[in-house]
Amino acid sequence: MQSNKDVQELIAKRAAAELQPNSVINLGIGIPTLIAKYVDSEFVYFHTENGMLGVRELNREEDFDPNLVNAGKLPISEGMGASYFNSADSFAMIRGGHVDVAILGALQVDEQGYIANWAIPGKNIMGVGGAMDLLSGAKKIIVTTNHTAKNGDSKIVKNCTYPITSIRKVDWIITELAVFEFQNDQLVLKELMPGVTLKEVQEKTDADFKVMSVNDGGHHE
Repeated sequence: MQSNKDVQELIAKRAAAELQPNSVINLGIGIPTLIAKYVDSEFVYFHTENGMLGVRELNREEDFDPNLVNAGKLPISEGMGASYFNSADSFAMIRGGHVDVAILGALQVDEQGYIANWAIPGKNIMGVGGAMDLLSGAKKIIVTTNHTAKNGDSKIVKNCTYPITSIRKVDWIITELAVFEFQNDQLVLKELMPGVTLKEVQEKTDADFKVMSVNDGGHHE
């Protein structure tokens, strides 16, 4: 059985394969922060909403600078030619459509493409952060998440029961079990992760989805 860390690394590595050269990428908190290690950052530009373009993963202790952190307060490094700006300018980049891809974690994603990733009723969470703006402004939204919650409940649901983050719908969902894409407002299973069966995905997914071009084929309703 894979550890949760191994599961997260698997999801991050698969998400990295979706990134195109010369793109501006915003990495959300959690699994998205792991993606940088699987991407050649010479060819993409990582953005953080607290005010930096050209983020790199902190690989060497001697590069540590307490003033260099991402939006999740994690230490980061700077790439050659990195630029800094205030938070207002950073959000202007997001809202102005200058971020090509935003990769976000999720509490739930439903079969309509709506995401809930900022609040659980009755629990104290810091707040929505930049997720609402990224959903509105980024050109493409990829969700990276464990397929199920700690209690075993599916995180890919028919309808979100937690407060949704935006009326903008996501484009892709990548979990340790499968890769989904929203096509014509319908959730479509595009790929099974290694060693995973279609039956397992069906059993652990509450949302309805179509299956296209995966080895088991078929249709789930």
